[in-house]
Amino acid sequence: MFGFVNKCIHGCLARRKIHRTRLVTKDGHCNIEYGNIKYSNHLSLLADFWTTFVEIRWRYVLLIFIASFTLSWFIFGLLWYWIARSNGDLLWQNPKSDHTPCIDNVLGLTTAFLYSLETQTTIGYGGRALTPHCPGAVALLIIQSLLGAIINCFMCGVILSKISLPKKRAKTISFSDMAVISPKNGSLCLSIRVANLRKTLMIGSQIYGKLLRTTNTPDGETIIIDQMNIDFIVDAGKDNLFFVCPLTLYHVIDKGSPFFEIAVDTLHKQEFELVVFLDGTAESTSSACQVRTSFIPQEIMWGYNFLPIISRSKEGKYRVDFSNFSKMVPVATAHCAYCYHNIKGHHHHSRDGHDNQGFDVIDISDPPSITKM
Repeated sequence: MFGFVNKCIHGCLARRKIHRTRLVTKDGHCNIEYGNIKYSNHLSLLADFWTTFVEIRWRYVLLIFIASFTLSWFIFGLLWYWIARSNGDLLWQNPKSDHTPCIDNVLGLTTAFLYSLETQTTIGYGGRALTPHCPGAVALLIIQSLLGAIINCFMCGVILSKISLPKKRAKTISFSDMAVISPKNGSLCLSIRVANLRKTLMIGSQIYGKLLRTTNTPDGETIIIDQMNIDFIVDAGKDNLFFVCPLTLYHVIDKGSPFFEIAVDTLHKQEFELVVFLDGTAESTSSACQVRTSFIPQEIMWGYNFLPIISRSKEGKYRVDFSNFSKMVPVATAHCAYCYHNIKGHHHHSRDGHDNQGFDVIDISDPPSITKM
């Protein structure tokens, strides 16, 4: 019992450590903090207030939405109360029977607030109405109507902009949990699987990667986040992907690849982060969006390949089985990229002790049943 609890605690601590060391999380958020920002730079966020309002969290948007309307109703309610008090319209002022009020039936602070609410929202119940005997009240009515229209337009624009943010479309783009290294078309490749969960296409999709690691220059300078380009391709190329079904992205590990010097027994000892980007335009909204994810060495499996997930039914329809989206099977793979390209007879190696413990054992004794839906 205690051994199981201890194992769970160590596993949780290990996952938290991995999460802290990532620059980009699996769901695409950047794990970075800004400090020692000058006060004047904070004011620049207010200068660009529209972007600030669109990017803040929904809880704050709803708070500002409620506060802006409520405060405007209350402030103008005080002004209507002050006009009524100045004209002697209030009930406690005992107006004469022939007294002409500025606003009918505004007899106290509560009725002044109700009149302000009815004016700004154009409800008009008919119980309270403005009379033409007070020019100041007419001017205040015009000001409140204009300000109420501005608040309505601004808040509606913020809410619609947040609802239609491109990053919401990015939630329906999914990457595989793990990356794999295996032979592909005569080359040793690092493969990643990506899927579009909607039937609408991503137009002009482009895929690319960045390898992040800490390096030391010959001058003795330490670069904490050194970025290196990683090219990905699919069978049809790397630009303008036909993203109608899940795709497998390949990075060829050749002499120009940063993975060329890595071997199966040194992969998980490396310290780097592979960030993968997918840029495209949503077909339904024509808005550009970017999807990001990252892989650390512990999430790259050497000597494995993804299970097929696309099959064709008897009716002629293509089907995608997402239950196999991140599942892998072991395949014969060289010990390292150098061995694969330069040493004859070292294209394969034994995988004893390198099985992926994070996935269930898959029975592949009957290959034709792998893609059976």
